[in-house]
Amino acid sequence: MKKYKELNPSLRTIMTPGPVEVDPRVLRAMSFPILGQFDPEFTSLMNETMELVREVFQTNNQWSYPVDGTSRSGLEAVLVSIIQPGDKVLVPIYGRFGHLLVEIAERCGADVVHIETEWGGVFDPETVIEAIHEHKPGIVAMVHGETSTGQMQPLAEIGRTCRELDILLVVDAVATIGGVPVETDNWMLDAVMGGTQKCISVPSGMAPITYNDRIERKLLSRKRVERGLRDPANVELANDGQMIRSNYFDLSQIQDYWSAARLNHHTEATSMLYALHEGLRILLEEGLEARFLRHEHNARALVQGIKGMGLTLFGNEESKLTCVTCINIPEGIDGEAVRSRLLHDFGIEIASSFGPLKGKIWRIGTMGFSCNQKNVLHTLGALEAVLIREGYRLPAGEAVQAALDVYSVVNKEEISC
Repeated sequence: MKKYKELNPSLRTIMTPGPVEVDPRVLRAMSFPILGQFDPEFTSLMNETMELVREVFQTNNQWSYPVDGTSRSGLEAVLVSIIQPGDKVLVPIYGRFGHLLVEIAERCGADVVHIETEWGGVFDPETVIEAIHEHKPGIVAMVHGETSTGQMQPLAEIGRTCRELDILLVVDAVATIGGVPVETDNWMLDAVMGGTQKCISVPSGMAPITYNDRIERKLLSRKRVERGLRDPANVELANDGQMIRSNYFDLSQIQDYWSAARLNHHTEATSMLYALHEGLRILLEEGLEARFLRHEHNARALVQGIKGMGLTLFGNEESKLTCVTCINIPEGIDGEAVRSRLLHDFGIEIASSFGPLKGKIWRIGTMGFSCNQKNVLHTLGALEAVLIREGYRLPAGEAVQAALDVYSVVNKEEISC
C-alpha cells in the first residue's frame, strides 16, 4: 500500500495580492473544538460575527454576514439573488475582475452593458455617471480595488447618483476590505462583497457581505422557502419575482439562517467562522484607521524601494490601489525566472498578472498580516539580488535604503504621536 508523507508545508513570505500570511491567532482559532450549528454558544458567535462585519464594512445594515465559499461565492450570491433574466446591468471594466462581474451577470440572464477603460487606470466618476444616464440600468456592478492592475476606483459620486436614480449599486471590495476605507453607508453602496484571504488575513473560504433594505426588498420579491422546510399549513409559494436560480447562493434563504429564526439552509463552516471572527476581532483591535495607515506606510516604502532600484511602476500612481504594487518587468528579463528564484532561493512569493498584462508586470501585495516592515525589506533585498543574478544592472543597495528612509520618517511620526 502506498504511504503518504506527513503534511508539512514550507514556510513562505507571501507577498502576493492574495492569499496572504495568516496571523497565528487565527490559525489557533481554527483548531478549537467544533460546536453544533444550533448550539446557543455557536449562534451567539454568529451574531457577534455579524456585528464585527458591520464595523469593518462601516455600515448599519442588518444583513452583514459571510457566505460560505471563496470570495467569488459572495460575488455570485449577490448577483444571482438580485438579477432576474432581462434585467439591465451596467459593468464598468478596468481590469480582469470587471470582466468576471460581466460573466456572472450574463450567466444570470442579465442584459449586460459594459464600458471599459485602458488597464492601468480607473474611470472618472463622471464617465460612469454619463453611462448610467445613457443606458438606464437597474443595477450597476463595479470593482472597488482591481488586483489585476493595482488600481482603485472612487465610488462616492457614483453611489450618490445611483441612489438618486433608484439604481442598485453592488461593489466587489474583495481586495480592499480591511486594508483601505470602504464606507458602505457614506458612499451609498447597496451591497458590498468582501473576501477573507487578502487584507482581512484569514484563509480563503468565506466571503463576508453586507446589503441594505433596498437589496432585501429585491430578495423578498423572489423568495421561496425550500420544499423540505415548508410549513404544511402555509403553502404560499409565489412572489412577484422569478425564483432565484441557485439554491446554495439564495440570499433570501441564507439570511433566514442568519436571522433569529435560524431556518436551516446549510451546515455552517464552523472552523472558518472561528477564523473569520478572530480575524475581524484582531482587525478592530488594531483599529480601522491604524490599519489603513499601516497599509499605506508599507506600500509607500515598497514603492520607494522599487523606484530606488531603477524599476518603474505600472499604472496611474494617482489611483494606485494601496495594497497592491504593479511593476513593469524590465526589457530582457524573464519575469517567471525571477519569480522562481525568489520562491526557491528566498522563500518569497510574488505574483504575475493576467490577460493582456501576462508576462509584462509583477504584482506585489502588502496586505493584512503580510503587510509589515520585515517583509517589505526582505522582498526588496531579495528582488534586487535576483535581478542582479539575472543580469540586470541596478544601483545595488539603494532599494532597501530608500525604503528605510520612509520607515525612518514613519517611525518618527509615530513616536511624536
